[in-house]
Amino acid sequence: MPFILPAVLGLVLLAMLWRRQKALTALRREAYIRSFTLPPRLFEPLRAQHPHLDLKHCQLVAQGLRQFFMAYLKSGQRYVSMPSQVVDDLWHEFILHTRDYQEFCDKAFGQFLHHTPAAALGQGAEKKSDIGLRRCWWFACHDENINPSKATRLPLLFALDAKLKIANGFHYVVDCQSLQRVTESGTQTTVVHCGSELYSSSSDSDSGSSFGSDDSRFDGDSGSSDGGGDSGGCGGGGCGGGGGD
Repeated sequence: MPFILPAVLGLVLLAMLWRRQKALTALRREAYIRSFTLPPRLFEPLRAQHPHLDLKHCQLVAQGLRQFFMAYLKSGQRYVSMPSQVVDDLWHEFILHTRDYQEFCDKAFGQFLHHTPAAALGQGAEKKSDIGLRRCWWFACHDENINPSKATRLPLLFALDAKLKIANGFHYVVDCQSLQRVTESGTQTTVVHCGSELYSSSSDSDSGSSFGSDDSRFDGDSGSSDGGGDSGGCGGGGCGGGGGD
């Protein structure tokens, strides 16, 4: 009996040290992603795909890619969908530079972040893409101190395709009223997604404390974003990367 108490205290201490180390590791990875600078040579093929982009535009796209990587890290490295075609194009170019990308992933995530096309998501691909898009919306909004349930503006990652006039890009508006006005005007030339519907109204809390371990708020069919319905492209939830759920 006298040996039980020290053993229990030892286990508690180990658990506390483990949680502290985990928190420090997460902070280091976050700081690394925020300070990371993409190799400038990645911008040349991006501009070849999108000739109207200048260097300032490319740097904005790189910032959007960092926001996507941050959403993946903050989600507990669960699956996140890619909402931007131009950011996905830059991600593709980064992956092609295998050594640079591997080194980045090792330091940022502790493992390789694979790019997963929609066709490879398997059973329930559309639902998984939709959940991943909602997850990305949540963490991209919080990255810019935006309330994801009552957003008054779009986070950069969701605004870039429209802002940069990307051909076949994925466009978002903040709320459904704006989406209705766009449709009624008769000037809509591309699919437009409603940002406010990327947040599930069934959620009881805005804290997001469970998003790394329990994404049940995303599992329903309420607030469909049409994110998984875009064929022929990656943005808008058509592909992404991360864990298996």
